[in-house]
Amino acid sequence: MANLKETILNPILKGNPITVLVLGICSSLAVTVQLKGACVMALSVIAVTGLSSLVVSLLRNTIPNRVRIIVQLVVVAMMVILVDQILKAFAYDVDKQLSVYIGLIITNCIVMGRIEAFALGNKPIPSLLDGLANGFGYGLILVIVAFFRELLGSGTIFGLQVLPAGYVPNNLVILPPFALILLGCIIWVHRACDKDLQEK
Repeated sequence: MANLKETILNPILKGNPITVLVLGICSSLAVTVQLKGACVMALSVIAVTGLSSLVVSLLRNTIPNRVRIIVQLVVVAMMVILVDQILKAFAYDVDKQLSVYIGLIITNCIVMGRIEAFALGNKPIPSLLDGLANGFGYGLILVIVAFFRELLGSGTIFGLQVLPAGYVPNNLVILPPFALILLGCIIWVHRACDKDLQEK
């Protein structure tokens, strides 16, 4: 039970894949202009990471070692296509906004990393939880970055005006360099709060 708790909480708090391992930062710069798109991307990665880890864990004893990467890629690609088709059916506008970034989940280091590091050596339920938790940890950072970028860049949250009508949108915030600066600040705060991550 303690191991399951650590499996769930570690990727969200202490071992966040973005702030600690610095994985998956490309999409965190590209899809965080609006909160709605960031939330959909976060949910997509959570679903793909969790389901891919579950499927690979179920198949782990039948996959020959020499073709394991190919099998993993096929499983992840299948999950990404499934998520993309669901988005096209139920959230076409958001899917169009995210463009190629949903498809690029296939190459996301977090998805493949968790399969290789955890799912291949653990039972299905812990693997599912590990995948979901790592996806959630990634999505949490995505949503934080998108919240500040949309608020300061457009004066809106989920497209609704929240800042006064006289607020002049800051176009610099919408550009990718600001996302990188904001992400750097989040990483700095996270490492400053966790003594284990500080260099001796």
